[in-house]
Amino acid sequence: MKKIVLLLTAFSLFGCAEMQQVLNQFPQTPGIGGIDIAGGLKEALNNGISKQVTKLTATDGFYRNEAVKILLPEELRKVDAGLRRIGLSSLADEGLKVLNRAAEDAVKEATPIFVDAVRNMTFYDAKTILMGNESSATSYLQNSTSTALYGKFSPVIKNSFTKVGADKVWTNIITKYNSIPLVNKVNPDLTDYVTNQALNGVFKMVAVEEKNIRTTLSARTSILLQKVFALQDKN
Repeated sequence: MKKIVLLLTAFSLFGCAEMQQVLNQFPQTPGIGGIDIAGGLKEALNNGISKQVTKLTATDGFYRNEAVKILLPEELRKVDAGLRRIGLSSLADEGLKVLNRAAEDAVKEATPIFVDAVRNMTFYDAKTILMGNESSATSYLQNSTSTALYGKFSPVIKNSFTKVGADKVWTNIITKYNSIPLVNKVNPDLTDYVTNQALNGVFKMVAVEEKNIRTTLSARTSILLQKVFALQDKN
């Protein structure tokens, strides 16, 4: 059931039609003490459609969110400093922004993978998650989807670099930096870096919503959610 929470944030990424398709596949079996655990999971997922992870797909969803903003890898921090030192601060700023733009674009591709993860979650999984710690649902989703998400995100990030102009910006940045006298030349793998950072951002936002539902009574917006998570509170 905890999964409920996790998935609810993750499902922010899902379209309404896709989410309904998944929800319809959950068993309508009673849970603990006659409480419909599966039904609570469906409701939590539905509540998560417009929350957290969908925020990452908007313009500045990563860039203006300090919790998930993609910063430069260690190797490129010297590039950033070097550009600013020679009066190219605006180019350095643009380089950081387009990395985040690529991540925002890629997160939209997570929907079908999360759909599969929800489908494959069993009633036992839901009950175990409900009774676990405040990030059990997030951990479940992360363990279930990370490999598939990386495989999906990586080519999307690569394509997004072109789509948002990051490839040209970073070609320009690296060329200019490498032309500075006496610097060590760089040639970073930005696709791998941004892919991993985008994944980290997704699961951070999932964890935010999971914790919210677990710890804030007002986030349990229906009688069913209140009953389901009251089981957790008693644990």
